[in-house]
Amino acid sequence: MLTGRPQDGDLQLASVADKQKPGSTALVEYTPPVFKEEEEDLEIKLRRIMENVPVRVSNTSGSSAGSGSGDFHQYRQMRRKEQDRLTRMDADYQKRKEVAEFNMRMEERVKTAEERTAKKRLKRQKKRQRKKEKKSKLNANGEEHKKEQSSDNDDDGDSGNEC
Repeated sequence: MLTGRPQDGDLQLASVADKQKPGSTALVEYTPPVFKEEEEDLEIKLRRIMENVPVRVSNTSGSSAGSGSGDFHQYRQMRRKEQDRLTRMDADYQKRKEVAEFNMRMEERVKTAEERTAKKRLKRQKKRQRKKEKKSKLNANGEEHKKEQSSDNDDDGDSGNEC
């Protein structure tokens, strides 16, 4: 059905007699079809989709009763490719599963190590705290004892000077 607009793949022919290029002997010259702006956008989108979408054509055999001698080789090739694909998928799955298990075990080990470290750190801090308290207690008792001795010595020293 003709709509008056150039369709995809249509060529427009124009006579060259009116506007011939110098040195050209062509009777007909190609002019690209003129699209409206929205049609051009759709054309660009369609071209981009066609270029980026992969086309997968599998060599399928027909459903005819009498298959030829070459069909068996095609079947074997398709079957081998599918088996290889499934094998790769299984290997990839096993690899991902092993990596996930390894990461899980590693996280558990790190967690237990951090717990042990925190427990030991707390024990060390308590030990240091007790040592500090003991030292400060001794210092406090020692200062009181020294003060008592110095006051006793001052009393003794005063009596010795009077003699």
